Amino acid sequence: MYVIRLTDGTLRVPQSLTAPDGRVIGNAFIELTPDDPDYERWLPEALSEAEFAEMRRRWREENDDLEREFLAFKAEAEQDDA
Repeated sequence: MYVIRLTDGTLRVPQSLTAPDGRVIGNAFIELTPDDPDYERWLPEALSEAEFAEMRRRWREENDDLEREFLAFKAEAEQDDA
């Protein structure tokens, strides 16, 4: 998950809720405004909505090699288990 910087300057920061044993119960975003004490901490890694959309688009279009590699690995693992 990524920190997203909205056009009004608000940051959407991912936050996970975990059980005492470490299992993830859920993921959500909290919103931080520039007057929030943690705002400056998260700002350097924040992506604009446009940057995030471009990154997702590129990932979808350019992951063919990685997907082929994964599928080959998965097929090999399934053969080893058989």
